[in-house]
Amino acid sequence: MGPRLESARILPVTSYARSGDVNIAYQVTGSGPRDLVYVPGWVSNIEVMWEDPGLARFLRRLASFSRLITFDKRGTGLSDPVTIDELPTLEVRMDDVRAVMDAVGSERATLFGHSEGGNMSIMFAATYPERTEGLVLTGSYAKRIWAEDYPWAPTWEVRRGHIEETERSWGNPATIEYLAPSRADDPAFRAWLQRYMRLSASPKAAAALLMMNSQFDVRAVLPAIRVPTLLLYRMDDADVRVEEGRYIASQIPHARLIELPGADHFFWAGESEDILYEIEEFVTGHRGSTGADRVLATVLFTDIVGSTEMASSLGDRAWSDLLQRHNAVVRAELGRWRGREIDTAGDGFLATFDGPARAIRCAAAIAAAVRPLGIEVRCGLHTGEVEVLGTDVAGLAVHIGARIAALAGPGEVLVSRTVRDLVGGGGFQFTTRGLHTLKGVSEDWEVYAVTDPVRA
Repeated sequence: MGPRLESARILPVTSYARSGDVNIAYQVTGSGPRDLVYVPGWVSNIEVMWEDPGLARFLRRLASFSRLITFDKRGTGLSDPVTIDELPTLEVRMDDVRAVMDAVGSERATLFGHSEGGNMSIMFAATYPERTEGLVLTGSYAKRIWAEDYPWAPTWEVRRGHIEETERSWGNPATIEYLAPSRADDPAFRAWLQRYMRLSASPKAAAALLMMNSQFDVRAVLPAIRVPTLLLYRMDDADVRVEEGRYIASQIPHARLIELPGADHFFWAGESEDILYEIEEFVTGHRGSTGADRVLATVLFTDIVGSTEMASSLGDRAWSDLLQRHNAVVRAELGRWRGREIDTAGDGFLATFDGPARAIRCAAAIAAAVRPLGIEVRCGLHTGEVEVLGTDVAGLAVHIGARIAALAGPGEVLVSRTVRDLVGGGGFQFTTRGLHTLKGVSEDWEVYAVTDPVRA
C-alpha cells in the first residue's frame, strides 16, 4: 500500500468516471473556489506527470488557487485503451470531459488546454458555454496541416514523416530540443520524458493519435466562442508558432493574447511564473503578488513498511483500526517536536520542521513509538528551500526527501548530507549509506543512516 511519493508530496488519488462504456482516469487536487480542468496535449499519464518536479510544481501552483481537475483522454495513460480504428472524435472527447466534471460535481469550470488539448477545449467552450467559466489556451493550434490561409503549420509531408518517426523510435525524446530546449541538457528530465511517453501510449497508438490530430480544423468554431478567453504563447516556440496564437485571438471575440519570451512548448519548462500569474488572475480575478513563499525547512516523510501484506492479512476493519492508532502516535510525536503536518494519505505522512535536529528526534521517536503496535516505519529527511503554497509545500527539497525515504529500511531514519552537516556537534551519530541517484534529481546525493538519534 504505502504512500506514492512525487516531487511535491503524496500523489493525488486516481479515480475513474464512466463515459459511455469507457473508464476515464482523473484526479482532483486543491480546494479553491473555482474549478480548473487541465486538458493535456497529445498523450498523458496523470500519475507519471507528477514525477517531474517542474510539472508537479506547476500543477500544485494551479491547485493552490483552484480545484484542479486532471484527466487522461481515452486511449492514453490510465484511461481505457481504444482500438486504432475507433480513435475518439472531438465530440467523444467532449463527452469524456463532461463525464469527469459530472463525477466530481463540477457544474462550471475554466478549461486549460495545451497543444492538442486546445482543439477539444475550443469545441467544448463553444458547444457548452453554460458549463464553461473561461478558456485558457497555451501553445494550441487551430489547424495542424499547412494551408494557404494557415501558413504556420507544417506541410503534410513533414507531418507524415514525424508520424512515421514517432512509431519507429517511440520513447526516445529526440524532439526535446524544440519541445523543451531549456531542459534539453537535463538527463533526469530526459529519462522522465521517456518514461512518461512510454506509459502514456503505445508506439502505434501514439502515431495514430498524431494522425488523428492532424485532421482537426477548428477554425470555423472560433467565432462561436462567447466565454472569456486567454491565450498564452511563447514567442520562439518552434512547435506551435506565436502567429497561430495571433490568428486564434483574432477569431475569438474579445480574446486576450499574451506573448511571452521563451522557446519551450511545454508550458512548465523554462520560466513559467508569468504563465502561472496570468492564469491565476484570469481564474480568480487577482494576481498573486509574489507567488509562493520560499522558506528553509526540514522535510520528513514516513511510510509503514509492508503495509500491503499487513492490510491483506488483517482485513479491512482491523487494518483501519491499526492505521488510526498509527496516525494518532505520529501526530502526537509531531506535536511534541514542533513538526507541521502537511499531508497524510494511506499509511504515510509528510511534515516539515523549522530545525533538522528536532526533525531527526521526531523521526526516531515515531519509529520507536509505533513498534508496540507491531508496525515498522521508514523515515527520510532533507533540509532545503521549499515553496509554501497555502497549507501545501513543494519544490526540489520535498522531492529529495521523498526519494531518501524510499531508500530506508524497516525502522530506519535516513537523512541527506545536508541534514548531517547542519546538526554537527549535536551528539548525533551517522553511518554512511553511500551515494545514490535519486529519481528526478540530476545529481547524486550522499545518504546517511541515523544511529544515535534521540537526545532530549
